[in-house]
Amino acid sequence: MNISNIKSVYFIGVGGIGMSAIARYFLSQGKVVAGYDRTPSELTNRLVQEGAQIHYEEDVNQIPSSCKDKDETLVIYTPAIPSEHQELVWFQNHGFEIQKRAQVLGTITRSAKALCVAGTHGKTTTSTMLAHVMNRATDGCNAFLGGIAKNYGTNYILSENSPWVVIEADEFDRSFHHLSPYITAITSTDPDHLDIYGTKDAYLESFSHYTSLIQPGGSLVIHEGLEMKPCLQDGVNLYTYGRNTGDFHAENIRIGNGEIHFDFISPLENIKDIELGVPLSINIDNSIAAMAIAQLSGVQAEIIKQGISSFSGVDRRFDFHLKGADRAFICDYAHHPAEIKQSALSIRELYSEKRVTAIFQPHLYTRTRDFYKEFADSLSLFDEVILTDIYPARELPIPGVTSQLIADNLKSGVPYTLCNKDEVTNILHQRNDIEILVLLGAGDLESKAKEIKEIMNKSEI
Repeated sequence: MNISNIKSVYFIGVGGIGMSAIARYFLSQGKVVAGYDRTPSELTNRLVQEGAQIHYEEDVNQIPSSCKDKDETLVIYTPAIPSEHQELVWFQNHGFEIQKRAQVLGTITRSAKALCVAGTHGKTTTSTMLAHVMNRATDGCNAFLGGIAKNYGTNYILSENSPWVVIEADEFDRSFHHLSPYITAITSTDPDHLDIYGTKDAYLESFSHYTSLIQPGGSLVIHEGLEMKPCLQDGVNLYTYGRNTGDFHAENIRIGNGEIHFDFISPLENIKDIELGVPLSINIDNSIAAMAIAQLSGVQAEIIKQGISSFSGVDRRFDFHLKGADRAFICDYAHHPAEIKQSALSIRELYSEKRVTAIFQPHLYTRTRDFYKEFADSLSLFDEVILTDIYPARELPIPGVTSQLIADNLKSGVPYTLCNKDEVTNILHQRNDIEILVLLGAGDLESKAKEIKEIMNKSEI
């Protein structure tokens, strides 16, 4: 089906961060957009305000009549939707064109020069940072992001006449194999999604295959030290990057007074005195990758420098809800052991003299089963841990897999509390000694952030 010929697009799982970006794209194209999601959210509410028709019950009768003509309707679904979903089955039985989100994204991006960021972690911040820099350049850019960019209040950026499109390349379900990158960065390859891949080797091979999709004349910018082996077509340029070494790297790093400055060293053009708009240590690496892609795309040094310094961050990525001299409350999407470790180290760097308490909601039974020891090691970097029950997302429970597995493997001396998510605020109400609090995870506990902030404001140390 030619996308330009369709009149209606129906989304099954429209409230997901990646799905909602594509929904916004089709709304901007004047298409009728409708869909289903399991629960209302801030994202779905905003989509409704922007013109989408959304319902929250699995019910074929609630599919709008405008989306029931198979010759004019494209159906898009997320892999998180079960195969027996009533609406998906109805569309299948009636011969509709049905595509995964990644297939549609691949189709949209083949007509543009795709600047992609892949990796187990770091890809959302890096791709959003890159989009902000590219959007400040003369040509602007389009962008499909995996988080809400604070500079724009959205996960989709539209520049109608731009040849560039920035993509967060998601490895889940091998989604990034549908893309045709012109330039891509790979930030990390720590094994994840083993429910899909089965083994570490299969996970790494998936990234190798992804690099084979880079268009001739394009470039791969890969973080130094990764285990995967690139598999590049002839005519694809290979660059490395890192904090201290690589073709692109930082020198003269200065951290202090809540600011981070460094010099960007590049084979194309060095840029002195970069200031990070979001001054976290990990953003040194993220910004180097973003600046490398921007330079390879022809963006001028002064625009890059201004873009990095004016970048405001991404919702739920090390997001300060409360920041004071004596206490802070941070929400961080970290849901992989390596991400949690980096979050802990970043907090320690900012608050070396403070007691840090982490609330962690594990995401997925399979991820908990595969990495509970690694989760325990990372969480042991905090002074205290509050563990909630597992957020199941697309999964059914696995016998014997609970948050207790993580608790049992915390290092000796790290106090912990086990609870369900609805008990978290009651526990915090009874405490007045919490100095630095970080809420970790990719589940739904972030919905309690406003209430937690109020509790933190009222308590006295």
